[in-house]
This record gives sequence, structure tokens and C-alpha cells, in this order.
Amino acid sequence: MENAGVNVSHGIPQRRRRRPPVNCLRSKSSNCVYDRLSPPPSRRPRHARTSDLDQPEPDIYRFPKPTDQFSDASRYAMVPSYQSDSTSGIANSTEPSTPASQSSSREVESLRIKIQQLEDQMSRAKRRSAGLSAPSPTYNIATTTSHIAGTFHVQEEVPADGRIPTTSRTIMHKARVFGQSHWMNGVAQFGDILQTIEPLVRNETSKAFYDLQRCKYLGKLIKTRRKPSWPAAPTAELPPKDVADVLVEVYIRTFETVYRILHIPTFRRDYDALWLSGTPPDMSFLVQLKLIFAIGATMHDDKFSLRTSAIRWVYEAQTWISEPEFKSRLNIQFLQTTILLLLARENVGVDGGLIWISTGELFRTAVYMGLNRDPIYLPKRTIFVTEMRRRLWNTIMELVLSTSMVSGGPPLFSLEDFDTHPPGSFDDEQIMSDDPISKPEQAFTQMSVALALRKLFPLRLAIVRSLNALGAHMTYEETIHVDSELRRSYKAIFEDLKSYGPASGTSQFGIRTLDWLVRRYLLALHLPFFAGVVNETAFAFSRRVVVENALKIWCAIHPSSLMASNANEEQNITQQDLTRLAQCGSGPFRTSAMQACFLIASELKTQLQEEDSLGPVPLRRDLLCVIEDYKNWNLRCIEAGETNTKGYLFTCLVYTQINALMMRASKEKLPYMLLQTAEDAEALCLSILEKKAGEGQDSGVNFDDINDLEVDGMPDLLGNWAFMVSS
Repeated sequence: MENAGVNVSHGIPQRRRRRPPVNCLRSKSSNCVYDRLSPPPSRRPRHARTSDLDQPEPDIYRFPKPTDQFSDASRYAMVPSYQSDSTSGIANSTEPSTPASQSSSREVESLRIKIQQLEDQMSRAKRRSAGLSAPSPTYNIATTTSHIAGTFHVQEEVPADGRIPTTSRTIMHKARVFGQSHWMNGVAQFGDILQTIEPLVRNETSKAFYDLQRCKYLGKLIKTRRKPSWPAAPTAELPPKDVADVLVEVYIRTFETVYRILHIPTFRRDYDALWLSGTPPDMSFLVQLKLIFAIGATMHDDKFSLRTSAIRWVYEAQTWISEPEFKSRLNIQFLQTTILLLLARENVGVDGGLIWISTGELFRTAVYMGLNRDPIYLPKRTIFVTEMRRRLWNTIMELVLSTSMVSGGPPLFSLEDFDTHPPGSFDDEQIMSDDPISKPEQAFTQMSVALALRKLFPLRLAIVRSLNALGAHMTYEETIHVDSELRRSYKAIFEDLKSYGPASGTSQFGIRTLDWLVRRYLLALHLPFFAGVVNETAFAFSRRVVVENALKIWCAIHPSSLMASNANEEQNITQQDLTRLAQCGSGPFRTSAMQACFLIASELKTQLQEEDSLGPVPLRRDLLCVIEDYKNWNLRCIEAGETNTKGYLFTCLVYTQINALMMRASKEKLPYMLLQTAEDAEALCLSILEKKAGEGQDSGVNFDDINDLEVDGMPDLLGNWAFMVSS
């Protein structure tokens, strides 16, 4: 029996079928792949209010039906290519359809789903059967202990007989396990530097070791002074309105273009009322606003002058959100605040490296509230509520995927776990009207960047699963196929983005972030075929993809002065936002810059080690410049408030090793070159941290306390291998 909805009209219940239309995503093909379109908009007029988001309208109930999601088994071969026409399924269809065509479509869809389910069951059974006879993988675990990096373990899979060797690497440090997408995998290739310098550094009278000890102490001191006491109860205290206005505008033109969290007109109304009203502000809105301030503060200036305030705002939000008011907070505003809190923690640097754990709780909260089900299967709501639920679910999935990539952890969900449709291509003002019409893909809206990312979501999810999930590695053939699909889909999206005129209100930050994300996933996709397998000519393509995309990632964050001089004012503002976010913040822009640098350094090192000519080695100048530029940029990060100096130290050591290889320095001379580099780097960092520690202190810093530190405690003190960020 068909699923039916019940419509009450004049007291007489009537049954009618409610099935969303489907469109073919891949025409001129024997295997047509379908995607559901968004449902017709509600015609019931409602004014958009924040409170509307959590009020169900129970006059019509819709019941679920089988989802049209690809199984993990077929996620590589069956991901649909992006189509730029109106049948992509992202925008709502406005073309009329007859009852006969709808019935035919439903029958075809039902039959296709049944066939797909049978194929998936056979595929899973075949894999399980093959798994019983396949030998279990074996692993090598290498442990490295040094005074610079502490102790960490690198686990690498040993390929079975006859298999082409690839790098399947897991890194363990303290209580954490990092998958292949984690930035540490780029650094692990330089473990030989630590072994080379260790005999000289472990001498307790070593100046490098002593200055590293003092830098660590000062870093802890500075961080302690920045942190408020816990718990930090939220207050009504706000920055001056001119500063607040700037922070809000920075957030809206940057993060909100990628992660759709707020309904901007509603937020602006409440924000303006906050400054005009004489009544005490609503604390839930105030907490949300301060998180927006904190995110905007990371791009406010080059020195992150509002860092202490930003940390305070994050602590207040964490205190408020930790109160035991669980049931009363199962609402949309609470989800918005939680998302903002996670983004603020990540980018301000308040335990940002652990937000993958917190994102899991956010994901389950959203599922508990039914956001993983499309609103057409739930009690009827207005178009405003429907679209806001779809937008938030889309953002939560992006956050899960992003934190999985950054943390090196598996995403822990699949395409089969939700049936929520993509949001409509609406501007925020549109969903406040009674019967909005979704704009075509060729028209830019406030949802365009988020929808572009949604089109690429299945491919990106497959990449992260293959890198970080147990037993989910791609073969090289699958890797090339996913690479091809990702490039083809992004090229079509890129053509649409280019078609937007300058008057369309196009978000340059969103578009550049989209390009940065695609480069990041292409790089990650080929990483298993880059490190440790450089002698395999079959993987030369992967080696080139990693290097070229690492270079593009670095240029997105640190463009040359020539590129900046040719940009218009809007592009300069956008680049300023990106540069400040990477330099002052502690999020994925910062870590991706570090990863790109060390992968490029690995390529240079490999070229030098493979060179058998007695003449000069023809290295690419643009790659060499990246290492030097990153070294200087890392120092500016410390000047902007970063307290961990190991990133700068290690970059200097890598730079020295590459120069030593270029000069063909002897193995006996290299350790002393590295030691001198370490001493110079730590002395420079120490002078910056001493100045930072003395700022705002009448008596300055008692450096005698540093001299009195017990050296026996140093291995634990120096064991923080996550040296790029201090969170």
C-alpha cells in the first residue's frame, strides 16, 4: 500500500499520495541516476520569526519512504557527475507535470530503488566472502622519541605479496590517533631530522634545549593570563558599537557565506534592537552574538588584538551551553549557537583540536531533532522553517566532514543516514515570503557557495572515509576515478561561478574558500600514493597532483605581492580576510598551510636525494620560495600571538636540511648545521615571547623562575607534537 498523507478539508479526511518528483541527473546514459527535488513551497503565509523554527504545524503528516542514497560499496562508481542544467536536483523544479507522468516516474523510481538495493546486497556479500579468504594486513610501528617532539608512533601497513606499495599511515601521539588526512603525516616524513639532531640537543647544557625550555614556559604563562576563570558566566558586557559592527560584518562576509547558520535579516533585526532597547537582552541571543564577535575578531587586524576578549567570549558560551537544560534546548537556536561555538573554538584556539569529538554530539543532537529527515516527511512547516532546517543540516554535515579531515578521524556517517534534500537556491529575504521561487543556478544567491559544496559532498565524503576509516582504502584505479569525477564536477561549478556578474553580490571569500577546499581534497586523495612511494613511476601523477595543489593552497593563503597589486578593492579585502584568518586563527586554514609547506619540502628533499648528477640540481624556484616564505610567515604568527614555537623551529630545520642537500654538505657536518639553526630560531622566538609576556605587567616577567625550572621535567613539558597551534 502506498504511503499516504491525511488532509482534513471541511471535516472529511481525504487520502492522497505525496511523493516528491524525481529528475534524471545523467541523461544520454543507459544507467540513469536520480535525485529528489525539493518539495513544492508552502503557500501558507507566515512572517519569519526565530521562534517559528521550532513550532510544528500538525495539520498534515507525511510518512517516510525508502531513501535514494548510494551505499558505501558503490560510492565511487555511482556518484553522479555535476550537471549545470536545471535537472541537477539542487533547485526546486517549477515545471508542471501531469498525473500520468508523476505515476510513471514513481513506478520507475520504485523499481530502480529495488534493483539498487539488490545490487548493494550482492556487492556487500561478495566483499564479505572475499574478506574471509584475504590475509589480514600486517603493520610496522616505528617509535621516535626526541627532546624537540616528544614521543610519537608511526604505524604503516605492510603491503601483501604482489601488491604495489602505498603509504597507509596512522600516527599515535599521547592519547590520540591520527588518520592519513591529518597534517602530521606531512611532518612525519622529516623524522630523520629529529634523529640527526637528537644526540646534540639531549645534552642538558645545550643552548637550543635550554631556550626551548624557556619558550615553553613563557608560552604557558601567556596562555594562562589570557584565559578567564572557569566557569565564566555570560555577562551583558559588549564591545563599543563601532567595533561590534565591524566584527559582525566581517563574520557575515566570510564564514556565513560558506556555513549557512543564521537567517541574516532576522539576525540584523535582533542585533539592531539590542542597541536600541532599554530592556535586558535575551541571554541566548547575547551568547550567540559574542561567538560571532569571536570569529570576526580573528580577522579584525593583523595582530589579533582582540584575542583575550575572543577567548573570554568563547568561555562564556561554553559555560552557558554546559548548563543542564537539555530538553529545553532542543531547538534550532541552540543548534545555531553550538555550531558557532565549535567554529569559534576551532579558529580562536580554545581546544580547537578536539572539536571533532564535540561535532559528533552536535550531529547526534540534530538527528535526534529529525534534521536528517527531510521536512516533507515530518509535520508540515512553513517554507521559512523548512529551509532553515535544510540549511542547518547541510552545515552540520559540512562541519562533520571538515573536522574529520582536520582531526584525521573517520566521518562516522554515510549517505544512507539521511534523506534531507539540499536547501533551495533562495536569498534570505525570499524565504520570508509566502511562495518563493527558487532561482536558477546561473543566478547567484546567498546559498550558491553552500549548494556548490553540497554537489561535491558525496565525493568528498568518499575521500575522507578512504583516508581515515578502517579498511576503506581506495585502489589506485578508484583514486583516479574519484579524481576525474571531482575535477569534472568542480569545472562545471566553476563555469557557473564565472558567469555571475560583478553586480550579483558574489561572495569572493566563499568562492576562494570553495577553491581552497577542492584543492585540499584533491591533495588528500593522492596522499597515500605520495609519501614513501616516490620510486614508483606508476604514481607519478599522484606526486604531481599533491605538489601542484599544495602550491595552490599556499598561494590562496599567502599570495605574492604582484598578485595583490593586480587585485581590485573587493579582492584585496577578501585576501586580507583569508590571510588574517590563517595567520591569527588556529583552524584548518592554518594547518593546511603547514601541510602544504611540508609536502612541498618533501618533494624538494626527494628530488635532491634522487639526483645523481655532479652538476647543479634544477629545483623549481617557486617551490623553494614557499619554504622560505612559510618560515617567515610562521614567525609572524608568533608575533600575532601564537605561543607554540615548535612550528617555526621545525620549519627552520627543514629549510636548513634542504639547503645542506643542495650544497652537498657531508653527513658529519649536517648535525651541527641543524643545531646552529635550532639555537638561532629559539633565540629569536624567545625574544618575541619575552616581550609578549611582559606586556601589561608592571613588574614584567621574573625570568629567574625560568632559570630555576627542573630539567628532569622537560620530556613531559616538551612533549606537545601538535606544534603548529597552541590550542
